[in-house]
Amino acid sequence: MPEPLEPPLAERAIGLGFYASRTPGVPGRLKSSPDAFRVTELSSYPLPDPDGAFVVLRISSRDWEQHELGAAIARRLGRPAGTLSWAGTKDRRAVAERLVSYRGSLPTGPLDLPRVDVLEAYRARDGLVLGHHYGNVFDVRIDALLRPAPEAVGIFGQIAEELRAGGGVPNFFGPQRFGEVRPITHEVGRWVVRGDLARAVDAYLIDRPVAGRPGLGDDAREAYGAHRDPVRALREFPAEYRFERALLERLARGQPPVRALGALSRDLRLLFVHAFQSYLFNRWLSARAAAGVPLDRPVDGDEILRLGRDGTVRSREAVPVDADNRTECADLVARGRALVAGPLVGFDTVVRPGTPGALLRELLQAEGVEPSDFRAPSTPEISSRGAARPLLVPFPPLGLVPEGPEAVRFRFALPKGSYATVLLREFLKGPTAGAPPPPLSKGAY
Repeated sequence: MPEPLEPPLAERAIGLGFYASRTPGVPGRLKSSPDAFRVTELSSYPLPDPDGAFVVLRISSRDWEQHELGAAIARRLGRPAGTLSWAGTKDRRAVAERLVSYRGSLPTGPLDLPRVDVLEAYRARDGLVLGHHYGNVFDVRIDALLRPAPEAVGIFGQIAEELRAGGGVPNFFGPQRFGEVRPITHEVGRWVVRGDLARAVDAYLIDRPVAGRPGLGDDAREAYGAHRDPVRALREFPAEYRFERALLERLARGQPPVRALGALSRDLRLLFVHAFQSYLFNRWLSARAAAGVPLDRPVDGDEILRLGRDGTVRSREAVPVDADNRTECADLVARGRALVAGPLVGFDTVVRPGTPGALLRELLQAEGVEPSDFRAPSTPEISSRGAARPLLVPFPPLGLVPEGPEAVRFRFALPKGSYATVLLREFLKGPTAGAPPPPLSKGAY
């Protein structure tokens, strides 16, 4: 069996520390265009009601970051920013179909936004909340493969069998969780959780990620780090950097960092905290694998999440595993009725005895945080109680179709919260080649 490959620096910087398969992959180009990455939400439609207080839109968008899209739709509808709700976040560099809801009236005409189509609109009794969907279907074209497409399909098939035999794919949070262009959101979240809001603002405005694409504002960030004059920085930051400029405008008026951060929507500020939770989960999962602790069966100190007959998580209430119920819990996991889960750290997280808890305790100590810090007393509106997340995603049915001499199309579905890029990295094994950045990078996205 080949030696395990080390992931590239960009992945290790956000906690993706290992591959679950050992068969060498075939590097290629991911997201060469938005049309090469298509995602369709498997939606849980709110119940239609002609007299309902909410409007539900099914939209298709191309190459839109979701916070930017939400703000643009809100402006078109004459609604305050942040009043739209989504079931889940979709990739920016993609063609994405999903639901969005808001409280108000049906649109009286087209939205007239570039690369956005309204496919359906109706009134409903309830609006969407985060997680109000089943999952997503992906249709992804990988091109510029370093081996001929038929040969690549054969290798991809071997990797798929290896992942099936191992119980599935590590349920890492993918790179887009941390910012596709500038992976910095977890760094901002770290300082928000630690209560150092001045450092959080600096991280957003100045810090360069360990690995990221060049952006239009790099020179302005470096200059602001040197002169620390927000008035001057407003002349230097590109006009398209709306989030950074919103922070700088408040700093220029002499407001403290906590007020400056308040210029950003609650959803965006909460994303910082969630990104830090995601980073901790990725690092903990990598540490667990490195310590030789299995991902596909529970050990003392673990938790499990029960599954319904349809294979979806029945409840987010996790069951702790100890010597008294270890055999029963292991049997549920072996029969596909439960999944081993790990911590999305929040103020309700309990660090349990056993190896999983020891790994978590060591990680939190290295990061300088405690679960109680996620109450975020300086910004309680973005506190987080935490949750449990499955360690593995059962390997899905996979369609592989060669397209020309150097491209392969992948088709598959994943449960909500899981990332197509995490599955695809197992097949590519290394940095993707030549994928161009978006024409204009906006802030951390």
